[in-house]
Amino acid sequence: MIACDCPVCTSPDKKDNRLRSSIMVQSQNTTLVVDSGPDFRYQMLRARVKHLDAIVFTHSHKDHVAGLDDVRAFNFFSQQPMQVFASEPTQEVIIREFPYAFYESKYPGVPDIQLNTIGLEPFMAGDIPVTPVMVWHLKMPVLGFRFGRFTYITDANHIEESELEKIKGTEVLVLNALRKEKHISHYSLGEAIEVAKGLQVQQCYLTHMSHQMGRHADVEAELPNGINLAYDGLVIKV
Repeated sequence: MIACDCPVCTSPDKKDNRLRSSIMVQSQNTTLVVDSGPDFRYQMLRARVKHLDAIVFTHSHKDHVAGLDDVRAFNFFSQQPMQVFASEPTQEVIIREFPYAFYESKYPGVPDIQLNTIGLEPFMAGDIPVTPVMVWHLKMPVLGFRFGRFTYITDANHIEESELEKIKGTEVLVLNALRKEKHISHYSLGEAIEVAKGLQVQQCYLTHMSHQMGRHADVEAELPNGINLAYDGLVIKV
């Protein structure tokens, strides 16, 4: 956190040095990213990503969409529009935040974006099958996504039973846990653990943690088997 001198923000452990929540999903033929927050440019540079086919959005909050402008580099090298998959409400925010990308007469070099509307029905992003899972971020509907045996959910504090059914059978679940104390719109650590246990997943990684969670090593030592804190650069193969 900017200007913070707490033990987490000053920790020498690289696992305590976290950027905005996002993941990259790859198959043999397709590379996609879920969300493009304010750190998108640096995340792509840090991971040395040379090609990106699509961005799939969970919701429209600034910490998940603000970096979209930087797809222009991928446009330049691929000479293709970036395929963006988002709900209609999220698309409305994207168009409002980046209007110059959607003008009929575009300034040279602006992002080239192809919007694809998604709801709760499964869809394909390249050759990657994606199943949306609707969760609640207080009163805001947010989309999580299941990719085969892997499910990614962020910015949630409630999941209805019908949507939990979509997650069952997942081998690896990534789920948000903001801090140990209860929060109005995010799962707390204890709440996220209960969700993971209820779904009986083999492995759960917790993400979207604030510095209020505590140091990575300290929290890891308290977690039950099969539940771990995620960290920047974590690679999962399923």
